[in-house]
Amino acid sequence: MAEATADQPKKPGWRRIATSLGNPKTGYMLLFGFAAGLPYALLLGTLYAWLSDAKVDLETMGVFSLIGLAYAFKFLWSPLLDRIDLPVLRRLGRRKQWIVTAQILLGVILLVLSTLDPLKSLGWFSLLAGIGAFASATQDVVVDAWRVDVADEKATIDILSTVYQMGYRVAALVGGALALFLAERTSWPVVFAIMGAIMAAIGVASLFAPEPEDTAAQIGAGQDELAALREPGEIDPRVRKWALLAIAILWGWAIGTVGVFMVRSLGSDPETRPDSVLFVATRGPLVVIATVVIPAMIAAWLVWLKRSGKHVLTVAAEPSGGLDRLVDHGYRALILPLVDFVGRLGWAVIIVFGLVLTYRITDAIWGSFAYPFYLGELQYSKDEVAVASKFFGVGALMLGLALGGTLLTTIGRMSTLTLGAVIAALTNLLYADLAIGGARIQAFSDATGFSWLVSHLGGDARLAKLMMAIAGENIAVGVAGAAFVAYLSSIVARQYSAVQYALLSSLTLLIGTLGRGALGKMIEDRGYYDVFLLTTAIGMFAVILCLIEWFRISRQGKASGVDETALAGA
Repeated sequence: MAEATADQPKKPGWRRIATSLGNPKTGYMLLFGFAAGLPYALLLGTLYAWLSDAKVDLETMGVFSLIGLAYAFKFLWSPLLDRIDLPVLRRLGRRKQWIVTAQILLGVILLVLSTLDPLKSLGWFSLLAGIGAFASATQDVVVDAWRVDVADEKATIDILSTVYQMGYRVAALVGGALALFLAERTSWPVVFAIMGAIMAAIGVASLFAPEPEDTAAQIGAGQDELAALREPGEIDPRVRKWALLAIAILWGWAIGTVGVFMVRSLGSDPETRPDSVLFVATRGPLVVIATVVIPAMIAAWLVWLKRSGKHVLTVAAEPSGGLDRLVDHGYRALILPLVDFVGRLGWAVIIVFGLVLTYRITDAIWGSFAYPFYLGELQYSKDEVAVASKFFGVGALMLGLALGGTLLTTIGRMSTLTLGAVIAALTNLLYADLAIGGARIQAFSDATGFSWLVSHLGGDARLAKLMMAIAGENIAVGVAGAAFVAYLSSIVARQYSAVQYALLSSLTLLIGTLGRGALGKMIEDRGYYDVFLLTTAIGMFAVILCLIEWFRISRQGKASGVDETALAGA
């Protein structure tokens, strides 16, 4: 958080986590983590292995990957999940009604997908996958809220968060490695039918999860926040209404533009399909401007109005009807977090948003093409990819996370953040080497004895090359991920932490998701080698922004010893 506290609780140890699993809240948090990780692994990862086997072209897969925008824009509808009750299911409670609905819907979608041929029914296939991504992103939002709501002195937020990550990583193995193993021995429809049955079963089990109760204090706090918007000195409600309308139009246009492009692309033959490179070059920047740049400028204008005393209330004003209350709720949920960012950071918000938009782009933009690269281009078997990318790769990722946590406590937050950006970009060169035969990786693997070790465990030198490349990337991603989470935690305000963190984490995926269609076409035209050189170069933008942000924080004296100590426990 922006404000550090000396009495920050320590991270839970593994023994304490194991003991706490007897608590129903902790047990269900493990289940919810698994339920959140499984559809993400399937819809934005394993599904592309199925499409690759079905001989769907890479450009189509790149356009298909736009379903990931559901995760990038989930902050837009997250406030509605606090305000809308589902008929009949409202009896389950404010959080559980959405969790159960999302999980059962995901189970049904996966089961229906198992009955379709992705090549012959690509339109229906993409529509169902898109709805599934929307349901999965919705589940993520509500599960995050459930975790905060049910936390207490026994099932603390630290324990619940750690257990959630455990469940999420297990789901990555099940939805990735296990799915590949099963597909090798059965078929993709069987795999997705099994995964659908698992999600449906989780939805049934979630009916019995503890449901947090709204206390009078929580309800009163929300009413106080709304009432404060109409106190003297606050911005005139009419001005707030126009600001909210402008941002709603911008976000609506952005979602509609991407949605129309996706429908037209997936519903057309390759010869008549819209040019994805042209779309990204012309519309992509406009989408970013509409969702980030102009809303930030509107927020800056609102900050200026309040500080200058223009268009502010001189006396308290009561809402005159339902529309006024709706505007107040929308303003508090969507605009106030932006206003707070701009008010605290000033012009530095440009650097921060730029860093957030580009920091994870190197792994986000090409992640959907990993399976086509391993299985199609390099001709590895599904079993080999499962061993290398999931079992071994997840171990390397956990090692990277541990290394990132250690570096945060020894060299500091911004040092680790910058180092993470550098190695995350450079590890793309490992895949570039693989794309042209992997001679350099092979030499390093032989020199370190890694090839010998893999061969004695049942593999061969060819598998050792893939494992070495994946290990390098995953360690880098682990270090960068640990530093990035710590950085985001340090720049959000305590009173808006949930909304601001959701916004920033969503924006992290935006540019990478928009660029996948163009990347798919580039792979078709130029091959993987040139693409990996490009992603390495793109990653250097994040390095430059890290250096600028590091200088800014150092100059303002914010990277103090107290801040770094707090970061160690963040």
